[in-house]
Amino acid sequence: MTRIGIIVGSISSTSLNRKLAKALMRLAPEGVELTEIPIAELPFYSPDHDADYPQVARDFKGAIAEADGVIIVTPEYSRSIPGVLKNALDWSARPYGQSSFNAKPTAVIGASGGAISTAAAQQHLRAILLHYNAIVLGQPEGYIQATPGLLTEDGEVTNESTAAFLTSFVEAFDALIGRVKAGRAA
Repeated sequence: MTRIGIIVGSISSTSLNRKLAKALMRLAPEGVELTEIPIAELPFYSPDHDADYPQVARDFKGAIAEADGVIIVTPEYSRSIPGVLKNALDWSARPYGQSSFNAKPTAVIGASGGAISTAAAQQHLRAILLHYNAIVLGQPEGYIQATPGLLTEDGEVTNESTAAFLTSFVEAFDALIGRVKAGRAA
């Protein structure tokens, strides 16, 4: 069983990206389990916490550590990632030398109604993850243009080719996780 954590970079009650995360969970192949790693309750990060992390931040870091890999589903706010996601990433990277994403297989995907989807946000996110020494899935890239009705509230995908792409995205990420695990065992 491959255990994949999924971080939704939005706390909006109407988030397209939460629907996308639910779709990924529904479409995961047999032997792959996706579980959300919540970020909404994390307080604002400050180095003042480095000596004594709050329990919610310890739980967040622990969930990343327990996962075989992490998919980050991000919206795009003002051509970058949302502040709430950056805050969560800051918690994951601290205290210094204890980054949760160090050598962690990580994939990035996002949905937006716009024609270029979340391309700019994903580029910023990839730069952050590479700084954290994450092992980032290069292909396929997941820029989902969320047309009206494409994703239902419970994660059903109404377009067959989009559903097939999302399934292949999770399969490609599972394969990357397998390669990383095999390399660690060697």
